[in-house]
Amino acid sequence: MPGTQVFHASDAERRKLFLDVLNRGIHGIAFSPYLDGQQPGMQIPPAQIRERLAIIAGYTDWIRTFSCTDGHQQTPPIAHEMGLKTMVGVGLGEDKAINEVELNNAIELARSGYADILAVGNEVLLRGDLTEGELLDYIQRARAAVPEVPVGYVDAYFLFEKHPRITAACDKILINCYPFWESCPAEYSLLYMQEMYRRTVSVANGKEVIISETGWPDRGTAYGGAQPGTDNAINYFINTFQWAEQEAIKVFYFSSFDESWKTGDEGDVGAYWGLWDSSGKLKYA
Repeated sequence: MPGTQVFHASDAERRKLFLDVLNRGIHGIAFSPYLDGQQPGMQIPPAQIRERLAIIAGYTDWIRTFSCTDGHQQTPPIAHEMGLKTMVGVGLGEDKAINEVELNNAIELARSGYADILAVGNEVLLRGDLTEGELLDYIQRARAAVPEVPVGYVDAYFLFEKHPRITAACDKILINCYPFWESCPAEYSLLYMQEMYRRTVSVANGKEVIISETGWPDRGTAYGGAQPGTDNAINYFINTFQWAEQEAIKVFYFSSFDESWKTGDEGDVGAYWGLWDSSGKLKYA
């Protein structure tokens, strides 16, 4: 049963379990190619994308991207070359001109066969960047342009309860589940995520629900009852994928690499969600 054995394991046993799960291969990883000193808005060269993808390619079947501008539109073709499937993210926000470039580039990638799922927008309702009507328009335009590619939208699980029109417009329901950001103590985190998933399934009208992000940081400041730490991060990873394997649930883990730029939005904890550190070294082996 997930959530039991790992908490009573020794450090060596826990790390072996982590490697066993990772080496078997997980469904998906959220991929970002940034190196220390880089951040959104900077141009990312294809050689860097290829180098970073090569580090993780042997451990996952899918990657999830977050943008189709600033060089990130090169990631899906490179990933396909490496035998990876892609959930291609359309980075929507308040700037309508950038949104158009993002959407057009994503549609072109999908038409070229490089997008296995299109994720049109990420947490724009949670942030308040777009209205429901504006988001619906982007989703519907993507579906009309590439009807052969499944289209979804990514947001916190509870927003699919609050926005049934968005749920109805999506082919796939893509949910972000973070017990950490809801102050859940680590020992209850799996049960908490299972409830997040169950609530979404109940409003999905039979559509597949995919966990598009979940994870646990290994360093930083506590968030309520949620404590960062190596043991908690390893436990969460193991529990997540043991449960996902048993229940045939598709999960994209967040994240591939530590990202120093994220401290601006999330505080010190934001830099430490990766399975690999910022230099590309596997953290829990």
